[in-house]
Amino acid sequence: MRRRRGGIVRMAATTAVVAGTAGAVSHHQQQKYAAQDQQQAAQQQAQQQAPAAPAEDDQMAELQKLAQLHSTGVLTDEEFAAAKAKVL
Repeated sequence: MRRRRGGIVRMAATTAVVAGTAGAVSHHQQQKYAAQDQQQAAQQQAQQQAPAAPAEDDQMAELQKLAQLHSTGVLTDEEFAAAKAKVL
């Protein structure tokens, strides 16, 4: 019987680890999308309020925002590189 309990406990622990990992991934994705939504809202607001600025200033601001998202871990290295390539 001890063997069976160990198997059940192990299975329960494995299930808890899998569920915890899934929850952490989901939370990270929610944070990433929330940050992207905030960034888009800020960009839209800036475009509505400010007169047309030179494209170079817009690129620099966008690159700075992307760098900030990357440094805080919201964007992975690959996501940052792809977004940076779009801006440039």
